[in-house]
Amino acid sequence: MDKKDFKDLNKRELVDLVYKMVDVEDSPSEELPSPKQVRAVHDKLAYRARLKKVLMSTLSVLIVVAAAAVLVSTLFLPVIQVSGDSMEPTLNNGDIILLVKTKHYSTGQLCCVAWQNKLLLKRVIGLPGDSINIDADGNVSVNGELLDEPYVINKSLGECDISFPYVVPDDKMFVLGDRRDTSIDSRSSAIGCVSDEQMVGRMLFRIWKSDNKD
Repeated sequence: MDKKDFKDLNKRELVDLVYKMVDVEDSPSEELPSPKQVRAVHDKLAYRARLKKVLMSTLSVLIVVAAAAVLVSTLFLPVIQVSGDSMEPTLNNGDIILLVKTKHYSTGQLCCVAWQNKLLLKRVIGLPGDSINIDADGNVSVNGELLDEPYVINKSLGECDISFPYVVPDDKMFVLGDRRDTSIDSRSSAIGCVSDEQMVGRMLFRIWKSDNKD
């Protein structure tokens, strides 16, 4: 057996060879591997075993991390992609945002609402018990105070079939889209005020800004 053949031995073959070395008494010494060769193959096999162990350990860690990330995203930090133009110019179609699940909302916050198997992005305008008024020009007042809304470019009464002043019911929130002329929101009885159960979360920050201009 030459050195090349010897280096290609697997672990089982190496063990068999060692046993033969012990049993053979009359074989010429040049036909047997030297201690240096045995040590080299041993080290090679040990390295492979360590490498396999490290790879398996790393793979296990990555699987756990991925599972944890999915769990956190699902339960606490949902990631969604904006669809539609009701929140322009604040958010555009195709933007990707991160939400945080919470039970506490305040006026002006962006939120995601579940409605008829859809996710709607709106802005919290009124909380339970608040009195909402919107005039013909689209100016919004809450409890008699005119809201400063720099995020709204074109104010409009929009699609509205409710009477003002409107008092937000208990356990409900009054929400509006930023694009008031096209957004369907709490001004329409089709959606109305939203409950805590409908709230998916409030916007934490935008992850990615779309270049979509449509």
